Amino acid sequence: MNFLSDTTAPAHPALIDAIAAANRDFAPSYGADPLTAKVEARLKAIFETDLKLVFAVSGTASNSLALSVLCPPHGAILCHDEAHIHRDERGAPEFFTGGGKLIPLKGDHAKIDLDELDRALGEIPEGFVHTSPVRALSLSNLSESGTAYAPGEVAERAGRLKGRPAFVHMDGARFANALVTLGCSPAELTWKAGIDTLCFGATKNGALGAEAVILFPSVMDRFEELQIRQKRAGHMAPKMRFMAAQFDAWLSDDLWLALAGTANARARALANGFASKEGAEVLHPVDGNEIFVRLSEPRAAQLREAGAQFYQWPDGSARFVTSWCTTETEISDALAAL
Repeated sequence: MNFLSDTTAPAHPALIDAIAAANRDFAPSYGADPLTAKVEARLKAIFETDLKLVFAVSGTASNSLALSVLCPPHGAILCHDEAHIHRDERGAPEFFTGGGKLIPLKGDHAKIDLDELDRALGEIPEGFVHTSPVRALSLSNLSESGTAYAPGEVAERAGRLKGRPAFVHMDGARFANALVTLGCSPAELTWKAGIDTLCFGATKNGALGAEAVILFPSVMDRFEELQIRQKRAGHMAPKMRFMAAQFDAWLSDDLWLALAGTANARARALANGFASKEGAEVLHPVDGNEIFVRLSEPRAAQLREAGAQFYQWPDGSARFVTSWCTTETEISDALAAL
């Protein structure tokens, strides 16, 4: 019963097979291969718009590369205080931007509060030489508390930047999980709501290691700069076709949505079980595949003794993460232990 993280889960066999298939012949290097072109064309259809993309091997690399072409060294990036870019990337966004300042904001369930956003923007006027001007807003979907921004919520926050030379980035490490729960289209949750660039994560949802940095039309003119930064940062993989192969299999027949749907269903079942037990309090809405629960010591001990593995969160709660391969038996066994 491994609920530590969806990154501890194995890669889906279809993606492993796709890598093996891509290994049978020669192909151009650095993203000039037919598979990369095929994936880009498929993503244009999925997102219903023109776009450009590069691949990276981690969420930290994709977030930092994306933000580096949105925010100059003298600018600021607004994000939630619990955002991955702020808490878990060891200063990589600041490093890749050459000094861009992260300004963390508060909000329940790790979603940026609108009043907080308005306050921050009010305190950072354009043209004031003593402050770092806001050049990007970063939204995590799913958030670090496992909650989802609906399209309207994204649009509300993106709309606050109108009149400023600023852009909106989405950390979509669990974008598929959010999308499945919300029931909207990829376009509605991204560029139609004001997102300029999406870090589209597959690693947490069945891939061996594959992330896509997607530039939507509003920032496609920055593609060459993105490639330059990708190369200088050492993230332009020579055999990029193996990342493209994973995306090709992942997107085929909506496998990416099916895998996220399974993970979400298992999370809901576990959360519902926790909610029915004394000594277990679910702290946030479960909009994807993460459950945060405050457990009494006896309850936590029961789970550990039964073999359940979970992560102790800094606020004292316990985080349980389900994956594409979490079984119904694992859920029932965990609940039976309580």
